[in-house]
Amino acid sequence: MTNAEPEPGAVRTTEGYGLGGAPADGSALPWPKVVGWLTAARNYWVCTTRNDGRPHAMPVWGLWMDDTVWFSTDPESIKGRNLLTRPDVVVHLESGDEVCVLEGKAERVSDPGALARFDDRYEQKYDVRPSSMGDNSGVFVLQPSNALVWTEADFPTTATRFTF
Repeated sequence: MTNAEPEPGAVRTTEGYGLGGAPADGSALPWPKVVGWLTAARNYWVCTTRNDGRPHAMPVWGLWMDDTVWFSTDPESIKGRNLLTRPDVVVHLESGDEVCVLEGKAERVSDPGALARFDDRYEQKYDVRPSSMGDNSGVFVLQPSNALVWTEADFPTTATRFTF
């Protein structure tokens, strides 16, 4: 995992949507501010795709750790099965006022050291250890490829696409 900041750019959209004012350098909404939202978030929405193409969205508890989103789910749950067969995923925060939508691929974590670190950080945040749930606590990590972010109060001048 890297600690380098992602590259900011303008949000691409259709003509007339009102996204002409956001600077492409990320200065309107700096990445460290978005990292604060990701770190403080209690719930993250995980959006996966079923084998027949239908979408599936569910909230999970998770962490922003090592420039990635970490979360646990039963590998036999719908989202767990979806992630194991179709790793493309969208994760977004609950807020419509401070928007962060991450896209990328998720993979299941199997490294014992990484799992122990996840358990420790997760327990600090939620007062429960995922490993205490036994085999039903598959841990997944989303390595984002890009992020769409903005604040509703300053839209469209803060709308920024960050590329990892």
